[in-house]
Amino acid sequence: MSNNRPFTLTIAGFDPSGGAGVLADIKTFEKHLVYGFAIVTGNTIQTDNNFVKMEWISITFVTESIETVFKKYEIKAVKIGIIPSLEYLEKIVATIKKIAPNTKIIWDTVLKSSTGFNFLTVDNQTKLHAILTQIDLITPNYDEILRLGDPNQSAEYNAKSFSKFCAVLLKGGHNLMALGTDSLFIADQIITLVPTTEISASKHGSGCVLAASITANIALGFDIITACKTSKIYIEKFLTSNTTLLGYHYD
Repeated sequence: MSNNRPFTLTIAGFDPSGGAGVLADIKTFEKHLVYGFAIVTGNTIQTDNNFVKMEWISITFVTESIETVFKKYEIKAVKIGIIPSLEYLEKIVATIKKIAPNTKIIWDTVLKSSTGFNFLTVDNQTKLHAILTQIDLITPNYDEILRLGDPNQSAEYNAKSFSKFCAVLLKGGHNLMALGTDSLFIADQIITLVPTTEISASKHGSGCVLAASITANIALGFDIITACKTSKIYIEKFLTSNTTLLGYHYD
């Protein structure tokens, strides 16, 4: 195993199509020249456009897996994907922080699949806020940020509110006012990331790929702002790689 590549970890679901979840993350990690480990939170039966069934992995199994990996390897950054509850997320984050408090954590806030299957309902804002203080970055889209926070407020209002706890990359794929324009809320800054090309085709798992790219870039030593800017270029290449729902990973 190469000593030149930083170690990264994805803790997410298994998607047999390879478009999302740990398979998509590992592909992304490899393209970024980081060494990727994977721990599965749930097994799915699905294709790129049809979600059939989900079976969650016990949190005890997941945390034991985390402990085993971290005891041997210095993990620079972790990406967390689908989880069934805030309690499940809380235990994952607490396990990481107990063993390796300096490891960066990115949570891709997947609350439901693109085909409509609900993974997580946020029903305790106090618990959510406490967890977010232990996370470095979350990557919600416009729909997800409203489900995470106050649905009666704007996406931007919610993103700014959550940025008190951690950095927030508000993805613009659902931003009807400026399609494809992302906004990074970090500390007291709001950094606008405009698209560099016209995106004509959507992709299954694009949110997973973006978050994995950011995770890899942070493991490589980039700060959050630079990691997000660089990863936006990567995801645009992914989105324009072909006209199907399953994208290709190019250099």
